Amino acid sequence: MSEMRDAMAPVIAVEGLSKTYTMGSEVVEALRGVSFVVAAGAYVALMGRSGSGKSTLMHLLGCLDTPTNGRYWLNGADVSGLSRRHRAEVRNRHIGFVFQSFNLLPRLSTLENVMLPLQYRRHLHDAQPSEKELAAMALRQVGLGDRIGHKPTELSGGQRQRVAIARALVTNPALILADEPTGNLDSRTGADILDLLAALHENGRTIILVTHDAQVAAHADRILHMKDGQIVDEVTG
Repeated sequence: MSEMRDAMAPVIAVEGLSKTYTMGSEVVEALRGVSFVVAAGAYVALMGRSGSGKSTLMHLLGCLDTPTNGRYWLNGADVSGLSRRHRAEVRNRHIGFVFQSFNLLPRLSTLENVMLPLQYRRHLHDAQPSEKELAAMALRQVGLGDRIGHKPTELSGGQRQRVAIARALVTNPALILADEPTGNLDSRTGADILDLLAALHENGRTIILVTHDAQVAAHADRILHMKDGQIVDEVTG
């Protein structure tokens, strides 16, 4: 697969993106002709209720699935129809994920959890500098430089989410996808995580935040409201 190549292109460009599922005799249109562009360094929220299509769109943007119709360019490269193996390579090289449930491996230390994307990249024959050094740097970036040897079970929910953010950052991705990143946190801890994402944005990171919560979405500079598989409104701040 060719490298992501166009530094002047927007990080995300989607055109007529659709996704249809067949469930028995029923055809479900989860996405219907979605089009938008996200510039480098933008902070965008995808907002909508359950069933609005926002999770389906996030899966397509994260190269976890492919569209039924339409095109998706990531960093100037068309990733719409890539094979499963090539989508995995794109995810590892260009996308950092932050999930509501943290998705940390409990038997590994924080440092080892953050190193995982780098180890996968090594399996793809891409030589890396010291993986431990890069992972420790990412943990320091999220304020957990003193928790390198701790297991996830020894951390608070907010600290575990910070580890997940460090794992998303460690490959220096073009895009961070944060799916309900405060959903399992109390309001105060959630506010701390949103402050951290805001700081990453201020440092030039491109962030897509997926949420059903208007107060969470308000932290983004641009909100795309979704309903019935379409973008029905856009608000910029």
